[in-house]
Amino acid sequence: MSPKATEGVAARQAPASHSPREVAAAEPTPSGRFAAISPSRGESARSFVITAETAADVPAREALLDRAMGPKRRRKSSEKLRRGRRPSEGLALVARDASGAVTGTVRLWDVVLGEGGRSALLLGPLAVDPTIKNAGIGSALMRHAIAEAARLGHAAILLVGDAPYYQRFGFSAEKTGSLAMPGPYERHRLLALELVEGVLAGAQGTLKAAGRKLKAQRLPLAA
Repeated sequence: MSPKATEGVAARQAPASHSPREVAAAEPTPSGRFAAISPSRGESARSFVITAETAADVPAREALLDRAMGPKRRRKSSEKLRRGRRPSEGLALVARDASGAVTGTVRLWDVVLGEGGRSALLLGPLAVDPTIKNAGIGSALMRHAIAEAARLGHAAILLVGDAPYYQRFGFSAEKTGSLAMPGPYERHRLLALELVEGVLAGAQGTLKAAGRKLKAQRLPLAA
């Protein structure tokens, strides 16, 4: 695994030259169904399901991210756009094994492209349990997330990651040269995928958080 793994792709999947595999169904559903995996070369056969993340999944998700990415994950520039926000509606997903354990996670977040710019999504983190390798979970999560984002009417997805991994899903740095993250990052790793052709033409400025804010927890009244 590259030391610059994107937002925590803990277990790399098949090389980019391998053809995409359908996961669960051609059209993703909120509940998901167990995937019948036909392994490509170097991949193992493993059943998993992709579902919407629930509140009960959060502890397991956080533990998985800690294993996959380590404590420095909270210092990433992307975290500035996520802190105090909720993921975009319907775009927090997890993969589960046959026992129901969380084996992978991906979230997408609402952002705007510069001051008063267009709306878009920021993807991350994408992470897979590092003890599970070559099962296709990361690829399945990506394809499912992209399909759901398109179904929900979003126009573009951005991420900070390794182009050799994400180009298989259509991401590139071709249209991000005038965009920036709100903090330290490597410019060549800011990638984008247009879900609506031409929507990123002329896009410029620093990404800004636009997602729903987390509700402040109410403290119990003193006796």
